[in-house]
Amino acid sequence: MFDGAGDVARKADLSMVDGVIETIGFVESKPSDVVIDVSGRYLLPGFIDSHSHADAAIFSPEVQRSLLRQGVTTVIGGQDGVSYAPGNGEYASTYFGALLGRHPSYTGGGVSALLEGYDGTTPVNVGYLIPAGTVRHLVRGYAEGTSTPEEVANMCRLITQGLDEGALGLSTGLDYIPNIYADTAELIALCRPVAAVGGIYVTHMRGGYESNASIGVQETAAIALATGVAVHISHYHGPSALLITLVDKVTAQGISITFDAYPYRRGCSLLAMPTLPAKLLAGANNDVAAKLIDPDVRAGLLETWFPLVAKNPDMGQEWPDNLRLAHIAAPEYFWAHGLTLREAAQHEGISPENFTLDILAASALEVSVVMKVRNQRQYEDLEVLFTHSGHIAGSDGIYIGAHPHPRAWGTFAKYLRLLTRERGSYDWSDAARHLSGRAAERFCLSGRGRLAPGYIADIAVIDPTVVKDMAGYASPREDSIGIDDVFVAGEHVLANGCLTGINSGRGLRRSAPVR
Repeated sequence: MFDGAGDVARKADLSMVDGVIETIGFVESKPSDVVIDVSGRYLLPGFIDSHSHADAAIFSPEVQRSLLRQGVTTVIGGQDGVSYAPGNGEYASTYFGALLGRHPSYTGGGVSALLEGYDGTTPVNVGYLIPAGTVRHLVRGYAEGTSTPEEVANMCRLITQGLDEGALGLSTGLDYIPNIYADTAELIALCRPVAAVGGIYVTHMRGGYESNASIGVQETAAIALATGVAVHISHYHGPSALLITLVDKVTAQGISITFDAYPYRRGCSLLAMPTLPAKLLAGANNDVAAKLIDPDVRAGLLETWFPLVAKNPDMGQEWPDNLRLAHIAAPEYFWAHGLTLREAAQHEGISPENFTLDILAASALEVSVVMKVRNQRQYEDLEVLFTHSGHIAGSDGIYIGAHPHPRAWGTFAKYLRLLTRERGSYDWSDAARHLSGRAAERFCLSGRGRLAPGYIADIAVIDPTVVKDMAGYASPREDSIGIDDVFVAGEHVLANGCLTGINSGRGLRRSAPVR
């Protein structure tokens, strides 16, 4: 077994009582004990997906199985500044409909009600970050501009309440409406109550990533220096040498910083993000969609905006070939799932630009795409990120759509297959730290992320010679193999690769300051 704290492997029995690890070593079983033989397999602490969009999808048996087959026992939701609580959940259900979908039960009640909804209803634990974009929308709607002191105070009250109810920290999505309008001073104010309770600030940074990552990292560092809050960068991607240099410089300033990254070279997001101007997106989805069928607005986009898209260094002339449709809300376009924008446009006999506007209008913007970047990096470069001491595994998994990104179904198994078994970037002790132990420390989950007496018995049983991600871009919903038995709070939630129907997961409340 590998304990998640970095210790060397040991061969031992493990006993669990009332959901907690009791003994590691030699255990002499009693007639009343349930004994499970896992000879030839490894025990690792259940994995913690530090960046997940399973906030609502977690109630689906398909999603539960996909996570457990990767060894994931906990997901962290509330990401990118947009999710259901606080408020009634409507903003997240519409604006992030293509990423989150609609929650099956939450209609209000705040963070406490959302977390209570996970208790005993799923085999996977869910932790939650207060989404700053949702908070700003509650206070200011879609309004642009600087918040007043009274509005900031109202936001801080909502954040403080959410923290009191168990939220792990605060998340921002500084490329999304309306979080994009929050200036650094506002973000500093919102992070003060997070720092006061030892929570974490998690950010989808401003200004893009890749070669522009320094813009966002500098702002993140300024927030940390002003408040003392521990910071974590979401889905960190770009030239590895640049990204690591930026993180190391921030660390040298005495700032506690980590980041998550996933082992894929393509991304996934809302189609509207790279194809429409941010100014146009400032409003409810239905209102924006109505503008897309206005002849004058449409003509202006075709004449002046899309040429700029083609000149964007991250997009280029080939942008219609690099955006593949993952989720489309409009049923009349169901046939287009899995096609590139150019392929779908050719099917309709129109230009990719016109097809993009048509499908966004018909779906009230609820469309997501898998994005192939122009210059895909080799895994030798990505390994520099994955093996850095600040790295924590996160899938950025999105479960909505007929043809989603395979990272939701394969990230953690791919770490074990590609980086551990095949490339040797990690040994198994490293894997346990990157995929579980470190995340528990950073996200205030004391008593989890380790195999040690007194810890909650969240355990993945892994066949090291078999474990493998099966999902790919052509077939993204394939379950991983090699992890057939998983325990959550000591309960056998996955047995022989199948869900047992036991729902021992819960909404996880913040239980310790960030480490």
